[in-house]
Amino acid sequence: MKKTTPVFIVSIIVAVLFIIWGVLPASMLGDASLNAVTGDVQGFIVDKFGWFYLLTATFFLLFSVILIFTKYGRIKLGKDTDEPEYSYLTWFAMLFSAGMGIGLVFWGASEPMYHFYAPPTGEGQTAESARVAMRYSFFHWGLHPWAIYSVIALALAYFQFRKGTPGVISQILRPIFGDKVDGKIGIFINFIAVFATIFGVATSLGLGAIQISGGLSSITPAITNNIATQLVVIVIVTVLFMLSAQTGLNKGIKYLSNLNVILAIGLMLFLLFAGPTNFIMDLFTTTVGGYLQSLPSMSFRMFPFDQDNTWVQDWTIFYWAWWIAWAPFVGTFIARISKGRTIREFLLGVLLVPTVFGGLWFSVFGGSAIFLEYFKDIPVYSVIESQGMEVALFSVLQNYPLGMVMSGLAIFLICTFFITSADSATFVLGMQTTNGSLNPPGSVKFTWGIIQSAAAAILLWTGGLEALQTASIIAAFPFAIIMILMVFSLIKAFKHERFTEIKPDERKMK
Repeated sequence: MKKTTPVFIVSIIVAVLFIIWGVLPASMLGDASLNAVTGDVQGFIVDKFGWFYLLTATFFLLFSVILIFTKYGRIKLGKDTDEPEYSYLTWFAMLFSAGMGIGLVFWGASEPMYHFYAPPTGEGQTAESARVAMRYSFFHWGLHPWAIYSVIALALAYFQFRKGTPGVISQILRPIFGDKVDGKIGIFINFIAVFATIFGVATSLGLGAIQISGGLSSITPAITNNIATQLVVIVIVTVLFMLSAQTGLNKGIKYLSNLNVILAIGLMLFLLFAGPTNFIMDLFTTTVGGYLQSLPSMSFRMFPFDQDNTWVQDWTIFYWAWWIAWAPFVGTFIARISKGRTIREFLLGVLLVPTVFGGLWFSVFGGSAIFLEYFKDIPVYSVIESQGMEVALFSVLQNYPLGMVMSGLAIFLICTFFITSADSATFVLGMQTTNGSLNPPGSVKFTWGIIQSAAAAILLWTGGLEALQTASIIAAFPFAIIMILMVFSLIKAFKHERFTEIKPDERKMK
């Protein structure tokens, strides 16, 4: 197998051109600057196709849930004799660390607080706005994003481990396009996946750098939370994750993922018992019920008669686009670690475990923040307004025992999540640009590590968090169409499955 492919060459060229474009000053380019152009494209997509993101994410969730209850749930992601390579604990730790680590830490306290003050409808700073804030936080980080991940991960694992095809995105669509996936169509599909991965991961790396910088400045006033500090953070952590990337999947990523989960659970349990325990658990219980009850309406909610209300575009559509942009990265990684599991086991694990953990996480951190505002009149939100969302977590922690120690632990957790996400991304980009190699060369992973860190730095430099969000929405649009085709390709392939452990007359099915 060649170490590089046409996908690698095309993707590198486009990525380098993008970085050069971002480096050029806006004063030189005017309306042709990176920030201006991406802003115009993002505005067009959200204005014309916001509904498309909403329907697409819900479609993936419905497909995943229905598939659990069909006979196809018994199919193994591999040969019938294959067994899982990783234990449940390690499997959950790896998929969770790659899938949501940095984002949960960044938004865990800040998103509920934002919705508490500025809900989609109604007055803020009320008991009802607090309930809505928690419900939407569950919604944005619950079943929908993990359904998006599960679709592409399931498709990749099924075709790679059961059908023996190379582990690249284009091969999933072979039942639809046939041998055309080996030509220009396949190169284009894989390029779109790589492009989406770069921007999806760059968004999270940027968020991680922003929050590490904000955390350091909150506990060490001598450190200023500005773009210079954020770029220094990116450089330092890039060196660390590049060292981790050279150790391979079963060393660096595996050990760091387990460490991430231990640190995250430890931090969460500490705040749960150091904070308002009864309030948090009551809030968690109430929000689970409200989330499940309101799931259908939230899944399809837009504001056609309130054109000035951009809340859904700013939050839900951004999130769905972000998850779709992350899908080729997270999906490829989850597929790689899920060989030997049945489709039913895979979907139940991927959908339920991270959703429950994420809900508990938001209840602990978001609930603690709302408790301080609502019952103690401690101004957490004013800190967010003055210093940015990245400091919300540290503002909350410092109002509870051992605040400085816990803030330091949180910064370390963000760093390990940063390293794990970037490490996993270099592995996935290496796979996708070496025709699905399960052990991509170190030089290829090194190249992609530099590219994705540079992309994150450029996006931060040119527009901060807004530029990161814009890039995600743009990158996700073409890949969402590819993912829809994946669902139909899977359905077509499933019809040719033979079942041996069922009734004799069903064994003859094709």
